[in-house]
Formats: sequence, C-alpha cells, structure tokens
Amino acid sequence: MQPIAINIWALIASVAVRFVVGGLWFSPLLFLRPWQAETGLTDAAMKPRMPKALAADLIGAILMAFVLAHAVRYAGASSALTGAMVAALFWLGFVAVTTFARVSYEGASWRLFAISAGYNLVTLAVMGAILGALG
Repeated sequence: MQPIAINIWALIASVAVRFVVGGLWFSPLLFLRPWQAETGLTDAAMKPRMPKALAADLIGAILMAFVLAHAVRYAGASSALTGAMVAALFWLGFVAVTTFARVSYEGASWRLFAISAGYNLVTLAVMGAILGALG
C-alpha cells in the first residue's frame, strides 16, 4: 500500500457530515417512522441502545472516512465531483450489493433497503466530495 497524505480536517468534516446527515435522515422529519415500522424498533427499545450504537457509528464513520480517503486518492480524484463518483462506485460495489443480499437472504423489505442504502449512498457521496475537494 502506498502512503498518502490525508487532510485530517477533511477526514473530520467527513465524519461530522455522516452524523449530521444521519441525524436528519433518521429523524421524524424524514425516515425515522418508516424505518421503525420496517425494523419493529420502538423509541423505548432504541433508547437504551443509543450510547453503544452512537459509539459504534462514530468508530465506523472514522474507519469509513479513512478508507474512502485512500480510495479517492488512489483513484486520482481531485475534485468534489470525482470524489463523489468514487464514493458512489464504492457504494454500488460494496454497500448496495451487501444490502441487496440482506433483502434476498433475510427477507428484509425493499423499503428498508431503500432507507438504509439511500442513507449510505448520500453520506458516502458527500464524504467523497469533501475528501476529493479537500483531501
């Protein structure tokens, strides 16, 4: 693996964007209620899980931004558009495929696929745009 320079501020901004978009995406304003209907999780069931879930999501977002920064650089992306395109391809090849398999094997609904995969597509594309433009 070739060493690359990573802009720590772009990495931090990417992680922050994932949390901000996630907060909006899974809010009552957007997809919280449909997501809860599909997963069967209530507010009461989710409340005690939130500290661990948020910590796990933070670790995952940091790892995701770190790996995506490498992919963006290895691909030669040097603008917001090309960074977003690299991220969208990663989403298609990894996130969409594995989420699709979940629908197929576990019987998850297409509505849940759309909510979850859509969130990941949007956040990855914005993270890729940040990393492409500033990385």
